[in-house]
Amino acid sequence: MIGMALGQAVAALGQPFHLPTPNQTIFEPGNEADYFTPTVGRTWPSGTFGCVRSGGWQMHEGLDIKCAQRDAKGEPTDPVSAAADGTIVYINTKAGLSNYGKYIVMQHEIDGLDVYTLYAHLRKIEDGLQVGHAKKTGEIIATLGRTSNTSQGISRERAHLHFEICLLANPGFPAWQKKNHPGQRNDHGNWNGQNLLGIDPWKLFLEQRDAWAKRRPFSLREFIRQQPVLCRVLVQSKTFRWAKRHPSLVDSPTTPNNFAGYVISLDPNGIPIRCTPRGEEAFSDNKPVKLLDVDAKIYSEAPCRKWIFKKGQTWQITAKGLAHLNLLSH
Repeated sequence: MIGMALGQAVAALGQPFHLPTPNQTIFEPGNEADYFTPTVGRTWPSGTFGCVRSGGWQMHEGLDIKCAQRDAKGEPTDPVSAAADGTIVYINTKAGLSNYGKYIVMQHEIDGLDVYTLYAHLRKIEDGLQVGHAKKTGEIIATLGRTSNTSQGISRERAHLHFEICLLANPGFPAWQKKNHPGQRNDHGNWNGQNLLGIDPWKLFLEQRDAWAKRRPFSLREFIRQQPVLCRVLVQSKTFRWAKRHPSLVDSPTTPNNFAGYVISLDPNGIPIRCTPRGEEAFSDNKPVKLLDVDAKIYSEAPCRKWIFKKGQTWQITAKGLAHLNLLSH
């Protein structure tokens, strides 16, 4: 109940997110190794968000939060709580169906955005928890664990919570996947990890804490819009669904009279952090998708999503990048 009360107090101060486990060392500079669980044989940065694995070429879309409490057998007992007020939208109770093992997804409405939190590798889901249940910030929903479907499993020593804060790429993901990737298995509908685009929870928690210290509200919308831009892409589409679903991430409140599409600003993880309406003149060369520019420094720091590549002196969108834009547009 103390965690729930603290979470509600934080939310009341205009800080929407609450740490999902009792481990608080994320706020102790120099003690990061006590918060993040690394991959086998690596150091704590491999448990953080971003291009932090396989020499910088593998994306990790969340935080691996270290276990802080154990029972007599050394198994984790840390309670996992709702990181924000919201609703349970998915529960996977069959560990063998996902790399996430047993996991929960919650939906939250914050700053005009539908945002989702994901809690994975759970040891136990709270008795009676069901899809549709509303939960307050800090309410316990599960117990931290080490469930997964990977062949090597997760050792007792590495028990952790994999935690994500995400935006949904496409609310019709199963139909899109069936059309574009026939035969590809999907046991989780819209709550497949491929359909959840993560933002960095560590950076978010630190910026939220800084806002609280300065007695100012934290804006999720502004946090997202201030993320680094990997590239800008011109997309000829009057019905670019991402922009329709996220009007607060559209730059202009009005569209040109001859509106024909958008300039999409993608962060390194492929989130369109800004959509800027454009008129027909922007598409005079009849290219429905056109890469406008790339921040080479951002690419060098975070190349692992492979949305773009450089051929000679020219940047190009990859087939993976085009498929991602297709997912966002439908």
